[in-house]
Amino acid sequence: MNALQEELKGRGLTLLLVNLWEKKSRVEDAVTQRGYTARVLLDLDGRVSKAYRVAKTPTVFLIGRDGSLLGQVIGPSEWTQPDGRALLDALLKAPAPRVSADSPAPGPRTR
Repeated sequence: MNALQEELKGRGLTLLLVNLWEKKSRVEDAVTQRGYTARVLLDLDGRVSKAYRVAKTPTVFLIGRDGSLLGQVIGPSEWTQPDGRALLDALLKAPAPRVSADSPAPGPRTR
């Protein structure tokens, strides 16, 4: 995933890792040991995982440039293999949404 993030970040890929329910010190150790370079977010009390209905890990959410949810993948996936790369490539080729001065700013929607 580190290599994919480096390769595709210039095309708009943002990779965020979310850790569920673990203490910051434990997460820091795991990030160092595994060599993750992506930003790691902490869901210390499970509120975020509950809101997004995460039942298993890993769960991947594919978010469009306009902040809309495009898809969800539950379980391990081969993102660096041809099928995974093809999906990411197709998503990154999608045009950015047009925004006018009267339109709300693109991004995640909150309720």
